[in-house]
Amino acid sequence: MTQTITAVLLGIVEGLTEFVPVSSTGHLILATELFGFDADAWKVFNVVIQLGAILAVVVQYWRTFWAVGLGILRLEPISLAFLRNILLAFAPSVAVGLAAKKYIDVLLGSPLVVCAALIVGGIAILIIERTAKPGPPSGIGQLPARQALGVGLIQCVSMIPGISRSGATIMGAMAMGIERRTAAEFSFFLAVPTMLGATVLELHDNKDALMNGAGPVGWSEIGIGFVVSFVVALAVIKGFVAYVSRHGFKPFAWYRIVAGLVAGAFLLLR
Repeated sequence: MTQTITAVLLGIVEGLTEFVPVSSTGHLILATELFGFDADAWKVFNVVIQLGAILAVVVQYWRTFWAVGLGILRLEPISLAFLRNILLAFAPSVAVGLAAKKYIDVLLGSPLVVCAALIVGGIAILIIERTAKPGPPSGIGQLPARQALGVGLIQCVSMIPGISRSGATIMGAMAMGIERRTAAEFSFFLAVPTMLGATVLELHDNKDALMNGAGPVGWSEIGIGFVVSFVVALAVIKGFVAYVSRHGFKPFAWYRIVAGLVAGAFLLLR
């Protein structure tokens, strides 16, 4: 399999899984392991192409970004509260990510950790779906600061590969009483600074290999993966909020459990 085809396949996996609660990072790790890719060679690629999926959020919700931007310039309270909540939710992941990066990198090399996290996360989703008591619909700018900070603290758990950033933030928000649609959209918007920060950090740490062409996976593969993940993620975002508003998250929970068991069995028995 050529590196171009590999880049396309991984871009599809990223786009399909970034915004649904099944862990895009976990799926990328399992894909590199199950299909025989060199996980270390594709590590930077796996992080950077997530930015392509994040760009899909900006395109899908550009009107919201535009309105909030104008509102901030005009010092409108609801827009300032929107920005405050995103920054509050983003701050914990910055602190934990910088302090624990070397430990996170170790976990990123462990596919069995991904399998276990998929199963545990699936069970957690089933429990929260049964017990959560979401409040009335509200906008992100209407959420109290304590809820925004709570979502940010919960997002830190998703640094364990397989937990799912979107799954942790959406389920955490629902457990705190935020209704499904607002929880999902909050997760989308929070992804923008979170994944941008992760990408910049990863590029900085690997800048010499990328600039000198010493790495086995270069800018052309990263560009292909970026574009593919953007296109696929844009299609996923359009349908995801409507789907979970009607059907909830149980199908994703059962998928996680089955995928974790099957992948784990394969890795242990091969």
